[in-house]
Amino acid sequence: MARHPYIPTPAERRQSRRRLVIGGAAAAGGAVGAAGIFAARRFDGDRPTPTAAPTALAIHPVATSTPATPASPAPAEGLAIEHASVAELGRALDSRDLSVRELIEGCLARIAAMDGQGPTLGAVIEVNPDALEIADARDRELASGKRRGPLHGIPVLAKDLFATADAMATTAGSLALVDNVPVRDAFVIDRLRKSGAIVLGKTNMSEWGNFRGANQTSGWSARGGQTRNPYQLDMSPWGSSSGSAVAVSAGYAPLALGVETDGSIICPASASAVVGLKPTVGLVSRSGVIPISFSQDSPGPMTRTVEDAAYLLSAIAGFDPEDPAFGEIGWSAPSASYATSPVHAPGAVDYTRYLDADGLRGARLGVARNVFSTADAGALVEAAFPTLEAAGATIVDPANIPSNGALAPGASEYEVLITEFPYALESYLATYTPNGPMLSLADIIAFNEEHADEELVYFDQVVFYRALDVASIWDVSYQNAVANNMALARNQGLDAVLDELELDALIAPTTGAPTPISLGGDDFPGACSQVSAIAGYPIISVPIGHVDGLPVGMSFMGRAFSEPLLLKLAYAFEQAYPVRRPPEYREGSSA
Repeated sequence: MARHPYIPTPAERRQSRRRLVIGGAAAAGGAVGAAGIFAARRFDGDRPTPTAAPTALAIHPVATSTPATPASPAPAEGLAIEHASVAELGRALDSRDLSVRELIEGCLARIAAMDGQGPTLGAVIEVNPDALEIADARDRELASGKRRGPLHGIPVLAKDLFATADAMATTAGSLALVDNVPVRDAFVIDRLRKSGAIVLGKTNMSEWGNFRGANQTSGWSARGGQTRNPYQLDMSPWGSSSGSAVAVSAGYAPLALGVETDGSIICPASASAVVGLKPTVGLVSRSGVIPISFSQDSPGPMTRTVEDAAYLLSAIAGFDPEDPAFGEIGWSAPSASYATSPVHAPGAVDYTRYLDADGLRGARLGVARNVFSTADAGALVEAAFPTLEAAGATIVDPANIPSNGALAPGASEYEVLITEFPYALESYLATYTPNGPMLSLADIIAFNEEHADEELVYFDQVVFYRALDVASIWDVSYQNAVANNMALARNQGLDAVLDELELDALIAPTTGAPTPISLGGDDFPGACSQVSAIAGYPIISVPIGHVDGLPVGMSFMGRAFSEPLLLKLAYAFEQAYPVRRPPEYREGSSA
């Protein structure tokens, strides 16, 4: 296959390995101006040092040779693009009060100002150098009367797991994969491009999805450095889709893609006061997404509102015959019980039609107290009970998940994940980056050993070493472990409590408030995600309040393919309980 004209050569990639591809910080700084969330206190001066680790964090310097981002023209009167929803932006684009170029210029300027110099949020690893050219093409389409759909011209950021056959790298935050050039787009990325969306850049993440070593730090990768919480820079953004959550919260773009294996969408969403939806496994294709587990991985939306999550899910959900949920290794996915996906074709379901401000009326919500994380987070959920009841919901308290105690230690979940990981990873490498140079897990391990001063400076790769010696996915011991986990999480877990108490959904705090960034590993309080993750069932987190100024989310958990119901419930709650506020920069006591 011929090389894409905008793809850098391996030598060019190596030269840029230690830098971010975010240009124009100097020119763009003034463009953000007073419109920026953090405009009153830009990131001038020294970077705050995390409370628990006096060593400076590894934030890679910005490339100084990239072209300056143009100053953003004034958008439509009264429309602040850093706060605007997909619908608001769409109306402004349709009326030509805002051009796609102006929108993309504004987003690029904001990224450059906040991630381009000085102490940064560290949310974006790389921006798409073709973004403005694509924006011009979308403007020409609008001028000729062609609008591809609700996402036409809308910028989307993607976690650095989604293969893009363009000028951007796809690396899971690892330097090892910088030279592995994808030969085609991930299925979801292809869907977004066809919908008219603009893939604006790649977001930082916990390297390898927190599945490389012991005591990893949420939001840190060798390629992107440390992602920081937008509400207080020395606090954790949680992981591993941390960059996507922070970028959306800080107004870089209205939409971002995350990927969850167990908590990696909903926990960073909670920490940054955004909406995070982990769909049913197989509803959104994993083809072209750097994997951990084909039985648990699920890409999903990360947005500022439930409505925007519904727009993004509408674009990306749908049957993909190449997704492992529909092959011989995907027998454990909920989708495996269907001849095709419940969404028979991408774009066939408009999830926005399920949004109903009165959607809580008549709903029965169970309080899953045995997955509560912290007392403070639990108190926020309890404080919302009167609002839920006033909106017409019945609260059933408690409604504990019967099998949670058996699953909570995580040993059986880890056995499944570490068995699936090498198989899934090497399948991805062979299909999407067949020209290497990294063609196996062993290659990546060797690279990390050779570049230990960059890759292994804060944590090891013990999980990778163990993954080399695991049983095959064809072994009976592995298949029994998966079957046992499914039984515990599904019919003995979520389905059991939902059936017994005749519930529509369960609710619980997503996780506790963020704790200080620590390079010795997270002080993580736990989350409500595990049973839904092992079951492969959907879960959505929405903001519920703050603890000491730091965000906390509440999750709605449901049955397989209950996304329409969960979106309806979450939307109605969001309308009745509007607690989200944009971040205001705070350095924290350790700065």
